[in-house]
Amino acid sequence: MDGERTDNRALIGLSGADAPGFLQGLVTNDLRPLGAGDGIVWTALLTPQGKYLVDFLVVSTGGRWLIDVKDSFAPGLLKRLAMYRLRADVQFAPVTLTVARGLGAPPPGALADPRHAALGWRRYGGPEGADPAIDWDAIRVAHVIPETGIELIPDETFILEAGFEALHGVDFRKGCYVGQEVTARMKHKTDLRKGLVRVRVQGEVGPGDGIVAGDRPAGRLFTRSGDLALAHLRFDRAAEAMRAGQAQVWLDD
Repeated sequence: MDGERTDNRALIGLSGADAPGFLQGLVTNDLRPLGAGDGIVWTALLTPQGKYLVDFLVVSTGGRWLIDVKDSFAPGLLKRLAMYRLRADVQFAPVTLTVARGLGAPPPGALADPRHAALGWRRYGGPEGADPAIDWDAIRVAHVIPETGIELIPDETFILEAGFEALHGVDFRKGCYVGQEVTARMKHKTDLRKGLVRVRVQGEVGPGDGIVAGDRPAGRLFTRSGDLALAHLRFDRAAEAMRAGQAQVWLDD
């Protein structure tokens, strides 16, 4: 078992008779499968204009519901949930539990990360296990998995451009949620012109630097791992010779 404690996550407990239905009507994914037992669903909360606000994991474990979110985004998420609560019988409260994640054979009580098999398992409570210094950024780059606050930017990112469909973060059959109309229109009525992709980089360049194709803006670089990186690119310009600063950039096959 290869696992480690992760310290940049916050847990929010959900309770109240209306809690599951309340959250179901707000987020991009279908939470109903969690009613059948322990499990995890990755989802996001959007603006009414369909732009990303925050992503998180909704966890059903041991008879309780938890939201697993990046710690710096937790206060804003709590405020947003309280704004939508109105008269619903739902309560939110911080929960103190160890959050561990790892690769290989899962320990008792662990749940598979729903985004991609390469992300292994997550466990809530209990010892965290050994720390093999797993390079999670390398895994994310290899499998084009965005991270909260890096590739996923509040009030800017559209989730379909960030790969939410391929990573099981959106359900097009669940019904209404905040931002659903824009997301559905992007899915059914248009071809995506931009998106998150893996690129090769040769040379020194910093995260967040712009990419140009010829003299035209083509996108932006984000997480880098060795000669590979994640980039948000315009697809119609990605075939041209690209650079970011003094570095050469090209699509990874």
